[in-house]
Amino acid sequence: MTQTSESVTWLTQAAYDQLKTELEYLSGPARSEITVKIAAAREEGDLRENGGYHAAKEEQGKQELRIRQLTQLLEKAKVGTAPASDGVVAPGTLVKIAFDGDEDDTMEFLLASREYASSDFETYSPQSPLGSGVMDKKIGEDAQYELPNGKLASVKILDVKPFTG
Repeated sequence: MTQTSESVTWLTQAAYDQLKTELEYLSGPARSEITVKIAAAREEGDLRENGGYHAAKEEQGKQELRIRQLTQLLEKAKVGTAPASDGVVAPGTLVKIAFDGDEDDTMEFLLASREYASSDFETYSPQSPLGSGVMDKKIGEDAQYELPNGKLASVKILDVKPFTG
């Protein structure tokens, strides 16, 4: 999955199907399960001191947030493949960088939405400081991005290739 802009999210068919299945589960059976948990905890009495009730309500809140996130993501999704890379950093590419130009201190990461995080690669969103710093850069170019402490960090783009999953 890659984002070509903030309004479109590219998903492979498998990624779309996986997220759609998760949304259907959370919207159906999981909602019913949490409702039963809340009702059972409510029957235990005083809600102010009822840990089970508060835990179930917190779980419900997290679940509803995830449902909203998935709904928004899938509404903006386009199923297919992202445009092929031509050596330019773009969403859906694997990017290899060297920190401060030191080719011994390198990192490879996937530039994509966090929804498509890969267990094989760190994933940075195009909106993250590093992601926005390297966006549209070509192999061999330098890029800068702001660290949490406000200082600028420099990286050199060593390699860019399309992520094929």
